[in-house]
Amino acid sequence: MRLPPRLGSTLIAALAAPALATAQASPSAPLPAAMVRSVDAAVAAVTPKVVAWRRDIHAHPELSWQEERTGRLVADHLRALGLDVRANVNGTHGVIGILRGAKPGPTVALRADMDALPVTEQTGLPFASTVTTTYNGQRVGVMHACGHDAHTAILMGVASMLTSMRGELPGTVVFLFQPAEEAGAPVGGTGPTGGAMAMLANGVWESLGVDAVYGLHSWPGTAGTISLRSGGLMASSDNWKVVVRGRQTHGAQPWNGIDPIVTGAAIITEMQSIVSRRIDLSAGPTVVTAGYFIGGVRENIIPDSAVMAGTIRTFTAESRTLAREELRRIATSVAAAHGATATFSLVEGYPVTINDPRYFARPYAVLQRALGAANVLESRPAMPAEDFSRFLERVPGAFFFLGGTAPDRDPMTIAPNHSPLYDVDERALPVGLKALAHLALDALVNGVRPPTGAR
Repeated sequence: MRLPPRLGSTLIAALAAPALATAQASPSAPLPAAMVRSVDAAVAAVTPKVVAWRRDIHAHPELSWQEERTGRLVADHLRALGLDVRANVNGTHGVIGILRGAKPGPTVALRADMDALPVTEQTGLPFASTVTTTYNGQRVGVMHACGHDAHTAILMGVASMLTSMRGELPGTVVFLFQPAEEAGAPVGGTGPTGGAMAMLANGVWESLGVDAVYGLHSWPGTAGTISLRSGGLMASSDNWKVVVRGRQTHGAQPWNGIDPIVTGAAIITEMQSIVSRRIDLSAGPTVVTAGYFIGGVRENIIPDSAVMAGTIRTFTAESRTLAREELRRIATSVAAAHGATATFSLVEGYPVTINDPRYFARPYAVLQRALGAANVLESRPAMPAEDFSRFLERVPGAFFFLGGTAPDRDPMTIAPNHSPLYDVDERALPVGLKALAHLALDALVNGVRPPTGAR
């Protein structure tokens, strides 16, 4: 796992520490009362537009690297606000908007992801997606099944809010509308892993001079609340693939061939021992999953090959390395025991998303003041991965979950992210607006102090 020195040495301790423990960095001073009132008024004014944008984007989802319509909608909005806009960042549909305040000061970035998923929507919403596409050879729907429609609409709203306060702003706000967060690590693919890397490439990040970065993600949790933790919030991700090669024969005469399906099944069964017997789970959770297994075309033919692929999720460098090595060893040795061969490949995905414990008290205090202490909750480590981690590797900041569950529903039983039934309760939208605006204003007004001990 490639973590910079300022983060790598603190990771295990961060996972073990209470999520909402006081970090070494001192919280910042409250915002001026007049500025808080301005934020509240701006949230009320822009929320209807945010709801409309969210519904429009939801009805017109676009897959990773294909966010042309969404990117154009965002860029047109930012230009109408009078911001400095950079569209089609590094050949993608990513958009950057730059708001320069009336006074000098630090630079803070806010990020939203724009892409959707190959999921056929079943929500029944009046603005449900009817878009379809061909994905991996299958005809499927396209849906904002992970809330990126809400993320994009919220950040468009925050851009409106902070632009209306330009005369009060000491510093610069950078709005990052990122493509392809869901792109992950395509085994056998080419190009950057996830859209964050595309937004960071070719000196773009350095030219912005960002001092701090913040982002959010919709999540099962009561609308009106957010959740976060100090240290590792979301797991690292790696995608693996195993191709098993046997010898084709008639299904009625298996002794004349080498069965890659039986061999592959044995590999999948044996790989369960990686987590149960090889990983030190006291250092953080680990998941090794097979996501697909394809072999054969006819019921009475044993094929010559089978293909399986999946993901590895971890929270420590040691677990990440061990899981990779063990999966490779199991695949090749089990295949050999069956008389077959196995080719193992892996693409490194996103790092652990880490809210640096040395900086954590700062955004935590800001969010408590903005939303009320009762609405800022502790999150457990989450096994999904996020390429917002790429930004947090470079500067201080925070990433948090925005509860998107209706108050009369149980967050533990509702449809989760990536489900065809997933939805974001729109009462969450003004909460996201307020949270991001307060984090940005705190950084501008109170400055961005580096974490204790940072280099």
